[in-house]
Amino acid sequence: QVQVVESGGGLVQPGGSLRLSCAASGSIFGFNTMGWFRQAPGKQRELVATISSGGTTNYAGSVKGRFTISRDNAKNTVYLQMNMLKPEDTAVYYCQVWARTAVDGNLHDYWGQGSQVTVSS
Repeated sequence: QVQVVESGGGLVQPGGSLRLSCAASGSIFGFNTMGWFRQAPGKQRELVATISSGGTTNYAGSVKGRFTISRDNAKNTVYLQMNMLKPEDTAVYYCQVWARTAVDGNLHDYWGQGSQVTVSS
């Protein structure tokens, strides 16, 4: 009963920017840590960035300084601003949301459907 919907993926040239959005909805008490993962063709999924309910952020070394994760708690949405994109950033990006459901109060993680980001000239 928790829906996680991503948007904002697409094709961009090297050096360009994209902003991914991830909106969550459902019967929950509140969202905890949110994050972004990505998976490139032939590679394992890797963590890109996380942001806690208190606003503490963490980034993979490969994106630090170029990507910014943020959240809007009023909208139950997490964003990933991607600047200075490189071809190696090409991947499917997945949003992860941790939340306690209203029905049982347990902590669960939920995933978006994935967004294709392609960086190419």
